[in-house]
Amino acid sequence: MPLARSLSVTSLSGLEEWDEEFDREDAVLFEIAWEVANKVGGIYTVIQTKARLTCEEWGENYFLVGPYMESSVRTQVELIEPCNATLRRTIDKMNSSGCKAYFGRWLIEGSPYVILLDVGFTAWSLDRWKIELWENCSIGVPWFDREANDAVLFGFLTAWLLGEVCTQCDEPPHIVAHFHEWLAGLGLVLCRQRQLPVATIFTTHATLLGRYLCAGSVDFYNKLAEFNVDKEAGDRQIYHRYCLERAAARCAHVFTTVSQITAIEAEHLLKRKPDIVTPNGLNVKKFSAMHEFQNLHAQSKARIQEFVRGHFYGHLDFNLDKTVFLFIAGRYEFSNKGADLFLEALARLNYLLRVNHSEVTIIAFFIMPARTNNFNVETLKGQAVRKQLWDTAQTVKERFGKKLYESLLVGQLPDVSKMLDKEDFTMMKRAIFATQRQCLPPICTHNMLEDSSDPILNCIRRIGLFNSAQDRVKVIFHPEFLSSTSPLLPMDYEEFVRGCHLGVFPSYYEPWGYTPAECTVMGIPSISTNLSGFGCFMEEHIADPSAYGIYILDRRYRGVDESCNQLTSFLFQFCQQSRRQRIIQRNRTERLSDLLDWRYLGRATGFRYPRPASVPPSPAHSLHSSPHHSEAEDEEEPYDEDLEVEKDRVNIRQPFNLPNRNKNQTVGLPEKN
Repeated sequence: MPLARSLSVTSLSGLEEWDEEFDREDAVLFEIAWEVANKVGGIYTVIQTKARLTCEEWGENYFLVGPYMESSVRTQVELIEPCNATLRRTIDKMNSSGCKAYFGRWLIEGSPYVILLDVGFTAWSLDRWKIELWENCSIGVPWFDREANDAVLFGFLTAWLLGEVCTQCDEPPHIVAHFHEWLAGLGLVLCRQRQLPVATIFTTHATLLGRYLCAGSVDFYNKLAEFNVDKEAGDRQIYHRYCLERAAARCAHVFTTVSQITAIEAEHLLKRKPDIVTPNGLNVKKFSAMHEFQNLHAQSKARIQEFVRGHFYGHLDFNLDKTVFLFIAGRYEFSNKGADLFLEALARLNYLLRVNHSEVTIIAFFIMPARTNNFNVETLKGQAVRKQLWDTAQTVKERFGKKLYESLLVGQLPDVSKMLDKEDFTMMKRAIFATQRQCLPPICTHNMLEDSSDPILNCIRRIGLFNSAQDRVKVIFHPEFLSSTSPLLPMDYEEFVRGCHLGVFPSYYEPWGYTPAECTVMGIPSISTNLSGFGCFMEEHIADPSAYGIYILDRRYRGVDESCNQLTSFLFQFCQQSRRQRIIQRNRTERLSDLLDWRYLGRATGFRYPRPASVPPSPAHSLHSSPHHSEAEDEEEPYDEDLEVEKDRVNIRQPFNLPNRNKNQTVGLPEKN
């Protein structure tokens, strides 16, 4: 998706013109990011998922550069000797000069080479490098900002590494260095300031100032051109960070962002128009049969239902077979991620379901990490009660089965009224008595350290969704990332997503949006917005996104109340779908996964999914006026999955076959005699 080239950087010195026909076999790619083998946020997912494809394209000429984090290296990296003599000399020279650099393979798909730089070991140079940064670039970094201090150390170490590689090469190499985000951006600035023969790329996944402004509840997108960026950054005490980010964007030979919406933002806040938009992708695992991912959904849904049985013990007065699971997940940014809009829409949805006497129950999960000190006792008790009930039922079942067996052995039909004795009834009555609770099911699964000021909990108190029997919408706030080792909800995030029916991500600030993308490749419908990179990307490539289970909420041209009403409408319509309609929609959603595969992104342009071939075009467009309709009505809807898939495939361009480069044949760094 190329944009207009920024003419302001064509005159920057430091790199000779490359022959357009140069062989990429002689080029080396360094990809530099703070999240290489160090999981912090979404950039980790970007690099991890595209590593295999990049290794296939660049072979042994591809190196990732990141910080050395001992806890991560212990489990994620295999330390080895450098594969190339030039790199070996480079690392040896740096280590003998007061630095600690490590070389290894990152144990992910593709097994890319990594160079890890220990910023803590070089902290003694921080003051000296800060002075150099001020004298050469006029950027001052305060002593109290630890994250910015790490960025200074990492930037100087990265520039040191690239400069040493250039020195150790006998012939001028073709070196490309790709820097991600402001934490790695200083290395790019120093490469240009020192005029190293390195072609530089800078990718911003989200501007610093944009994230802070949106969190402050300003009318961000309508006032983009009006902000005094220096004053706004200074008011938020991030001016030094902003300067590092802006300098990297301005100095890069090629500046990229992950979406069109972020490109507009970067042009106004970083004062440079991106040269190209590079959407984020995923490693898509294709199933051999359509029903496989549907089976995974059913299995994961059953595990979520078990958790719900325990969480709502004593108040389980709703039918789990008619319960729809919604969820929102990600960084705890209450407004930026749209949690405020989601909660307001849930309150309105609760009203609609009640006045329509709907039998559908909604359970909305909020998976957002916050400060806690432990699990909620009442929540843990719920799971213990559920297990106790299960054990009691198993005991009674075994006793019943033994009596039935003995009756059949003597050739008599059992007297059902005598199969359960007084002891059995006493045991069951005790189990039922244990399920009595005087309080409502808890909203939050953990003890919050800042309960009184927590945005989600305060909003729930305001709208009155307390999981009462009258409410058709229930809320569960899980302020911790999911883990398969949790004693409460032992599921990985991927398993949990597969078990839900709909992901809801009504973000106000979302440069890309991996959460709805992950839903898509797992065949789970989702709600996104036209202010997210993912939402804009889907609108560009799909004629009717909602027909494929991708609902795009308008938050750019509507007021908050209008957007909330639209979100409520999406949720209410989704609740009215029958089980068969949801299965059809999941099939269609999963077919979009090719659209997000790294193999397609950057290769196939201009393709567009048509509306589905079946009639009606989508369950969302064939809704009945009331949620009370029979399954028999659905059977009359003509739908041929195989025919629809085949027609969709005609409109999708297959990715090119990537050449598999022999890793033993080429090494891009020339040897020095």
